[in-house]
Amino acid sequence: MQYPPYRAVIGGLLNDSPITREDVIKNVREFLTVGEFGLAFDTMCSWIYEDDLMISSSYHGRLRELAEDMGAVEIVDKLQEHIRDE
Repeated sequence: MQYPPYRAVIGGLLNDSPITREDVIKNVREFLTVGEFGLAFDTMCSWIYEDDLMISSSYHGRLRELAEDMGAVEIVDKLQEHIRDE
């Protein structure tokens, strides 16, 4: 994956995420705007983890696929404990 898809994919993941805090959403979008895709992805995953938000296994799979491409698998692996039964 390269520059344009990262923005679109992370934006889609943010839209589908369980994050509701407007300040976090704003921060992730600002990172996307300036091309800081790693920070955007890390921020989104960190807030899901820190706020103990639940995600579906399919959403986790989408995160994992992007994480593998970005070299950020460790943070997504931590989210396995946040998967709810679908």
